[in-house]
Amino acid sequence: MESGTVTAAAAGTWKLGDQVVNRLGFGTMRLTGNGMDGNSDGAPIDRDLAVGLLRSAVDQGVNHIDTAAFYFSPLRSANELINRALAPYRDDLVIVTKVGPGRDPSGEWLPMARPDQLRGQVEENLRQLGRDHLDVVNLRRNGITSVAEHFGALAELRQAGLVRHLGLSSVTPEQLAEAQAIAPVVCVQNWYGLDQRRADTSGLLDACGRQGIAFVPFFAISGRRREAAADDTHDERLRAVARAHGATPAQVRLAWTLHRGPHVLAIPGTSDPAHLAENIAAGALRLSQADLDTLDGTHRPPRCA
Repeated sequence: MESGTVTAAAAGTWKLGDQVVNRLGFGTMRLTGNGMDGNSDGAPIDRDLAVGLLRSAVDQGVNHIDTAAFYFSPLRSANELINRALAPYRDDLVIVTKVGPGRDPSGEWLPMARPDQLRGQVEENLRQLGRDHLDVVNLRRNGITSVAEHFGALAELRQAGLVRHLGLSSVTPEQLAEAQAIAPVVCVQNWYGLDQRRADTSGLLDACGRQGIAFVPFFAISGRRREAAADDTHDERLRAVARAHGATPAQVRLAWTLHRGPHVLAIPGTSDPAHLAENIAAGALRLSQADLDTLDGTHRPPRCA
C-alpha cells in the first residue's frame, strides 16, 4: 500500500492513563544496533540519520515513543538520540521507558534490579532523556515470580512525582492483577503477534481490554525470530493477503495486530526511513473478516518441549 501520505493518526487513538496517543507508535531499540538479547542487529545507523528518523516519526503523527536506558551499544544510546532529536518535548509526546533489567557499561546483562535499585534506574532515564518526570515506566519482569515488591517501589516513585503512569512488561494475568492491587496499570507490553499468541490463550489480551489497559505488543512484525527480520518466514497465506491489499507482509502483520482490539497498540522499530513510512501506512490498512480468517489459518501454536 502507498506510504508517505498517511499519518499515525490513521490507526486511531487510545489512552495511556490520561494521555491520548495514536495507536501506531515507534520503538527505538533498533537505532542502537543491539537487540534485547544482547545480539547485534548490525552497526547502528548514522547519528544524524537516527535523529532525523525520530523527528520524521513525530512529523508523521507518532506521539508514543518506546525506549529504555538499557537500549544502548558502544556507539549509541536510544535515550540520548531521543533527547537530541526531540527535546524540548512536545506536550502531546508520550515517552515510555522500562526498568528492571540492566546492563553494565560493557553491555553485559546484570541481574534483575532489587526494588531499592529501581529509583536509580528511573533517575538514569530522567538524566538521559533530560526530563524532570517520566510519562510511563514499565516494570519489565525479568525472572521474578511476584511483582508486588518491585511494583510497590515504582508506585512510591509515582507518588513522589518522578513517574506519571506505570505499566508492566512480560507478565501474566496473575501478575497484572497483583500490580493492579497496588497502583493503576496503564499498559502491558508483552511479546505478541501473528505467530506468538500466548496473550490470547492466557486471557491477558482480553483482560487488558476489559480494564481499559493498553496492550502493547513487541516483536509484532518479526514473529518468532524476535529481533531478526521475518522476511523468510512469511506464510503464503499471509503473502496472499498482502498482495490483495498492495501491501507488504510486515504491514499486514501490523494491521492484524491493530485489529485485535481498540486497546491494542503497536511500536514497530526500524532504522530505515522507508520502512518507517510503511509501518505508519499500515495503520490505515483495513482487513476484512475473510482476511482475518485467512491469517488465523497461518498461526501454528508453538510445539511443547
